[in-house]
Amino acid sequence: MCVAERSTAGFEELALPLFDRLYNFAHWLTHNRDEAEDLVQETFAKALKGFSSFEQGTNFKAWIFRILRNTFLNSRTGLKAATVPLDVQDDDAALPVEKETPETILIDRASERIMQEAIEELPVAYREVLLLCEVEEMSYQEIAATLTIPIGTVMSRLSRARRALRSAVTEKLQRNAS
Repeated sequence: MCVAERSTAGFEELALPLFDRLYNFAHWLTHNRDEAEDLVQETFAKALKGFSSFEQGTNFKAWIFRILRNTFLNSRTGLKAATVPLDVQDDDAALPVEKETPETILIDRASERIMQEAIEELPVAYREVLLLCEVEEMSYQEIAATLTIPIGTVMSRLSRARRALRSAVTEKLQRNAS
C-alpha cells in the first residue's frame, strides 16, 4: 500500500464517522439542505487535500469542524450571516403522558419549531458555539480549537447565546399565548 492510499484510508477512518455531525452543523449554519450538502462536500475535499498537514495525535474532530466553519465563513452565505443546555425554563409542571396523543404531538412540534426559530435567529458567533456545545457535545477546549478563539470567549459566547435563546423562546411563547 502506497503512502497516498494509506493517507486516504486514514482520512476515511477518521472523517466518515463525523459525516452526519458535520452535515447537521452545516445545515444549522446555512439553513438550506443543498448548501449544507455542498458545504460538507467542500469540507471533505479540503480536508482530504490538507490531510498531510494534520498532526496525528491531535483533535481531528476540531480540525475538520474548523475547516467546515472556515469554508462556511468564506462562502457567500457565510459572509452574509457573520454578524456577531438549551436552558429552557419549564415552569409548567405537567404530568407525564404515557402515550402520545394528537395534542402532545402538536405541542411537541410547536415547541420544537419555536426552539429552532430562536436558534436560527441567534448571531452566527453565538449559534455556532451553542450548537457545538449542546448538539455536537464538544468540550469548551474542542470548541476553542475548532473556532480558534480563547476558552474564555467560548464560555462568554455560550453564556450570551443561552441567555439570548432563553429570552427569544420566552418572548415567542408569550406571543403565541396571546
